[in-house]
Amino acid sequence: MAASTEAKGTPAYGVSAKVPAVAYPLAEVPAEIASNINYHAQFSPHFSPFKFEPEQAYYATADSVRDRLVQQWNETYRHFHNVDPKQTYYLSMEYLQGRALTNAIGNLDIQNAYGDALKKLGHELEEIAEQEKDAALGNGGLGRLASCFLDSMATLNLPAWGYGLRYKYGLFKQQITKEGQEEIAEDWLEKFSPWEVVRHDVVYPVRFFGRVEVNPNGFRKWVDGEVVQALAYDVPIPGYKTKNTISLRIWEAKACAGDFNLFQFNDGQYEAAAQLHSQAQQICAVLYPGDATENGKLLRLKQQFFLCSASLQDIIFRFKERRLGKGTWQWSEFPSKVAIQLNDTHPTLSIPELMRLLLDDEGLGWDEAWDVTTRTISYTNHTVLPEALEKWSQSVMWKLLPRHMEIIEEIDKRFVAMICKTRTDLESKLMSIRILDNNPQKPVVRMANLCVVSAHTVNGVAQLHSDILKSELFVDYVSIWPTKFQNKTNGITPRRWLRFCSPELSSIITKWLKSELWVTNLDQLTGLRKFADNADFQAEWASAKMANKQRLAEYIERVTGESIDPHSLFDIQVKRIHEYKRQLLNILGGIYRYKKLKEMSPKERKNTTPRTIMIGGKAFATYTNAKRIVKLVNDVGAVVNNDPEVSKYLKVVFIPNYNVSVAEMLIPGSELSQHISTAGMEASGTSNMKFALNGCLIIGTLDGANVEIREEIQEENFFLFGATADEVPRLRKERENGLFKPDPRFEEAKHFIRSGAFGSYDYNPLLESLEGNTGYGRGDYFLVGYDFPSYMDAQAKVDEAYKDRKRWLKMSILSTAGSGKFSSDRTISQYAKEIWNIAECRVP
Repeated sequence: MAASTEAKGTPAYGVSAKVPAVAYPLAEVPAEIASNINYHAQFSPHFSPFKFEPEQAYYATADSVRDRLVQQWNETYRHFHNVDPKQTYYLSMEYLQGRALTNAIGNLDIQNAYGDALKKLGHELEEIAEQEKDAALGNGGLGRLASCFLDSMATLNLPAWGYGLRYKYGLFKQQITKEGQEEIAEDWLEKFSPWEVVRHDVVYPVRFFGRVEVNPNGFRKWVDGEVVQALAYDVPIPGYKTKNTISLRIWEAKACAGDFNLFQFNDGQYEAAAQLHSQAQQICAVLYPGDATENGKLLRLKQQFFLCSASLQDIIFRFKERRLGKGTWQWSEFPSKVAIQLNDTHPTLSIPELMRLLLDDEGLGWDEAWDVTTRTISYTNHTVLPEALEKWSQSVMWKLLPRHMEIIEEIDKRFVAMICKTRTDLESKLMSIRILDNNPQKPVVRMANLCVVSAHTVNGVAQLHSDILKSELFVDYVSIWPTKFQNKTNGITPRRWLRFCSPELSSIITKWLKSELWVTNLDQLTGLRKFADNADFQAEWASAKMANKQRLAEYIERVTGESIDPHSLFDIQVKRIHEYKRQLLNILGGIYRYKKLKEMSPKERKNTTPRTIMIGGKAFATYTNAKRIVKLVNDVGAVVNNDPEVSKYLKVVFIPNYNVSVAEMLIPGSELSQHISTAGMEASGTSNMKFALNGCLIIGTLDGANVEIREEIQEENFFLFGATADEVPRLRKERENGLFKPDPRFEEAKHFIRSGAFGSYDYNPLLESLEGNTGYGRGDYFLVGYDFPSYMDAQAKVDEAYKDRKRWLKMSILSTAGSGKFSSDRTISQYAKEIWNIAECRVP
């Protein structure tokens, strides 16, 4: 029995009077858990008394689970403090956490007990879990990867923390209207998040603007400007079946009471009186605010620096705190106790900020500060897209961060001097490899270059991507530092992405493997290969997949009003809407399929493979062509789904407001998944891994992690098409020279759109991006036209394979069986050993 705290009260309305309101913070049996939930409903009230509807029940349940998490978090923090291991600090602008309740009780291995406890209180766990809103702290694969990594760090008992920002309104909530996508603010914090623990004692000042003051002794100090406060909120991250519970620390920006000008306010100057408060609130209001204006650029840069400065100050404070009482120590010890990982270029300002703190606040000399910084920081590159490799205007940087620009100038100057002294063969390349691009028309700071020059290790996120980094993007740096570059193929957590989101399939896997060890050792899935032809196993597998498809069909009807047939092939593409991800190729294929179905006789249609095409994802608010693609998918769906001749054989559905919780419904119910980016443009992709793990077959190009997935699951279980990465430059050049001849099917699909078949909206600007040979926004840069014929041929192979149920089920089983490599546990183990040099620190 867990220890209890007596504090009894009148039961809330709807709560059984048989369940006493008694605090059992560490409860594990259903009766005590029910009492603890009831206790929180009454003594941690967030609503009017006497209400215990699903929403109130959710918050009380979350408070109950949090009791256990906080206790484990405290034990973990104390253990790390006492053992003093080297720790990793993971800095990311995004975390896409998803719902916390089901994940927490799953990792704590108390989901059945909580299910039974809620029944005693008159509720179902599934209904209560549905009340939780996804935390709006991220958008795409970058943020979801960071969240998978935190889950693995905790599960592997590694001493590690995540750092991010507490965005109030997220990126946006997507609504679909007749006009296409509309963006409204996320409301995840409209009430509050029960998973956060605010740390009122963890507050750091963060300065912007100002000037650099030079003391008579030559020391430099950043002064004046505006100063906001960074307040810490901790989100506990439990490991799977372990006591270790680590933290995602997210920062909120605020101003002090002293920054409120009472005189101005009483004089009627209300906005001026609260100016700093207003400016502070802007910093964490929205993820990736529009940066077309000067103010937008300043705000984005403020966000990035705010994350870096608050996190670095916290890391240094914790390092010094652990040194207290241990006698003398040196700053040279810092890299043996601290590893900082930059997740893409957004946290690059950690480099000059760590230098500034060491030089100006701690009094180190340049050489010592540089040695500490370069031995501490490592950098993950996530893209080869030129527009995604951040470049910041030097004038904006000088304005907002004058001291940091001095430091960046010095790093650049020393790098140039080193090249001129030791690598004269690279002098002609200096203009492209130095940090500062001093082009008088547009002088910028190249953030990726700053990362590569300053970090001790640079890694890509799939083998193909890392090879491209070494042979193309960073080729000259490789010749300077050949051992600096590594590959760390991304991974996903098997807990959220199979064990919890597909319980039927998980149970079958556990039953046939006679063990649940696969949940933390995913390589064990290879044991399923020997059952791939087993008729009993196939029947159970098909039954689990159908249960997931029916659940998905119910969800689709609920959110879109569209009824879909669970016996049709469920074909899904869900990811950020971007031209390189080629949702346009997918919908053009769907349009051609529709046109051919229309031309068939009823008898011919009966011989086709019925298919439901589902597309989901957010288009960035200012990305016009991406928003046109969203509208096109919806316009096609409106016609196809209401065509009585065709709708039995084809449906096209756009899934609104794609997020983690939606993915947890879609991925288990999918049978074919499209990962069809132009080869060489997707660094890795991780949704491809989630689909493959759930027995979904992939149609895709040889891009990102598709290459490795195809190797692992065997190439006959992967529907391959398209140009390869090394062919792409030649094909673009041939296009420029007018040598491309489009496939008649491709022309037919475009012509069908232009005929007005899907309404009167003018799709010419979108279609023209696929036409012409050169020019801005022309010339089909992403090779949709070139890859269209091989894409359609691969889709014909899908249709044939799906008709052979035994063959399809075998391929599905082998897909799951080959997914062991793609666990984030494997990825994080490699980071820990090969980049961070940290070891397990298990709470006893």
